[in-house]
Amino acid sequence: MAKEKSLRVCEKGHTFYKSSECQSCPTCDKANKPQSGFLSILSSPARNALVHKGIDTLQELSNYTEKEILKLHGIGPASLPIMRRSLQEEGLSFKE
Repeated sequence: MAKEKSLRVCEKGHTFYKSSECQSCPTCDKANKPQSGFLSILSSPARNALVHKGIDTLQELSNYTEKEILKLHGIGPASLPIMRRSLQEEGLSFKE
């Protein structure tokens, strides 16, 4: 059974519908999307999850295991290859 979408209003007054408990506003997400860097190639939910955790650089990301990152709300298995590749390009990797 699909969960019903509810009307939400963000801090900036944008209205949007969500069926999950996620509070991120699609309008704000689009406006806040970085133009470059690894965060710019991730989906909004994945980007928000990392930023909410205080992870906004690859160096900070390398301090976590893949398992720890996957536990964050908004991170799905499709995001891992993107993060892995970004880390490898900088000579980094997830914590073992």
